[in-house]
Amino acid sequence: MVTDVRLEDPRWESCDLDGLCERAAIAVCAWAGLDPDLVEITVLGCDDARIAVLNAEFREKPQPTNVLSWPEEDLSSDTPGAVPEAPETNFEGVYALGDIAIAWETCEAEARAANKPVQDHATHLIVHAVLHLLGYDHICNEDANLMETAEVEILGHLGLENPYSD
Repeated sequence: MVTDVRLEDPRWESCDLDGLCERAAIAVCAWAGLDPDLVEITVLGCDDARIAVLNAEFREKPQPTNVLSWPEEDLSSDTPGAVPEAPETNFEGVYALGDIAIAWETCEAEARAANKPVQDHATHLIVHAVLHLLGYDHICNEDANLMETAEVEILGHLGLENPYSD
């Protein structure tokens, strides 16, 4: 199993957060050329109150957000638009990529506003967060284009539409 999902908010059970996290993480691993049997990611399914605390603590932004990620190591490139470096396995031969938290209310509200199923939007957010764990970012335009292109390709393999098209 690639993802270890912990539910603090039981509403996540309604969209099978365990299953969609596993499916999304495996798709990102396949895209990145990583053996999913060697990848470990922890996901916290929480509510807006909990993610606001986490956002304040780690990003000094005391408000809810949709998803947060904490990479085990910084794989990002200093060159705008460059592909991040590949992760290395730890002493156990595992890619321990990091942790993710996803908030129910924000995810559900964004899905409703986009007229999409919560499962589809949550899958996009998990793909996005796993890419962050792999060193992708969207701080500058070049990096954002690289990351969004990856997201669209991975989501397409999962049978989901481009979230950036109108």
